[in-house]
Amino acid sequence: MFAPVGTQASVKAVTPAQLHELGASLVLANTYHLYLRPGEKLVAEMGGLHRFMSWPNPILTDSGGYQVFSLAASRKIDEDGVIFKSHIDGSMHRFTPEKSIAIQENLGADIIMAFDECPPPHDKEYNLRALERTHAWAERCLKAKSRPDQALFGIVQGGIFTDLRRRSANGLVSLDLPGYAIGGLSVGETKEEMHLVLDELDPILPEDRPRYLMGVGTPVDIVNGVLRGVDIFDCVLPTRLARHNAVLTRTGRLNLVNAAYADDPSPVDEQCSCYTCTNFSRAYLRHLIVAKEMLAATLLSIHNLHTLLQLVVEIRQAILETRFDELAGRFIEQQESHNG
Repeated sequence: MFAPVGTQASVKAVTPAQLHELGASLVLANTYHLYLRPGEKLVAEMGGLHRFMSWPNPILTDSGGYQVFSLAASRKIDEDGVIFKSHIDGSMHRFTPEKSIAIQENLGADIIMAFDECPPPHDKEYNLRALERTHAWAERCLKAKSRPDQALFGIVQGGIFTDLRRRSANGLVSLDLPGYAIGGLSVGETKEEMHLVLDELDPILPEDRPRYLMGVGTPVDIVNGVLRGVDIFDCVLPTRLARHNAVLTRTGRLNLVNAAYADDPSPVDEQCSCYTCTNFSRAYLRHLIVAKEMLAATLLSIHNLHTLLQLVVEIRQAILETRFDELAGRFIEQQESHNG
């Protein structure tokens, strides 16, 4: 499945009703951001994330680890946790594994993530220290967890180093968690390095537990991920591209601000059945973009989300019909011929 990202308890430019109509079954929200604003205790008082954002379907919250290590203005790491400065107002905060779990229990998501450290992918010494810390923190998260209605996933780290990835995965599998995430990818490594890591993890992670590849979500990355045993994907890509006037198609991306689309009566994608493609032309969408109308972001987001959500529907059906390898080969060849 593909999960749209709702960082601030909102998938940008689309309503929950539109997400439901698109077929989204899982939405992500962000622990770090919601802790800083409006605060997880307020969300709990409002009835939890499902009621707060009016989304009755499953929600996943990350642990805040990635944001602490990438967004916080400054941070200090020790074995117990991390002290960091808010990127919003400069205030100081401390996250520990126990704190991350407490926040996520207040938020009330269905799937919660163990607190982890996400290091640069090519520094082996740093990755070794980080994965040892991540495993120790996962044990503490499991111990701190008190809500039986939430599934705790561990996060495999280790950068591009297959020996470290094996060590991290085996350590987390020993905890017998209900699901496993793969972190620290799509952060600067090559596609070949990503595929090598996924190939290494495929035989280690349990086949009967979901595998979640964090932050990865281009069409070709989804197909390549499923080929390597991944089940769940999330990415800000579809809505971010939409806000920058770009649309996803099965053969690549189009930037609709291009003057060539000013009098183009065709839809974004002739093969697409989304609301945008069945009702509006490229010319109209370009007009909205040039006129700086907010509707542009909504219509482009609907199309981009539909493209990824429909792709995983087709992948699921192909798997059931034992023809996924054929679909994947054709899809990857199509992408490569377009990019080549």
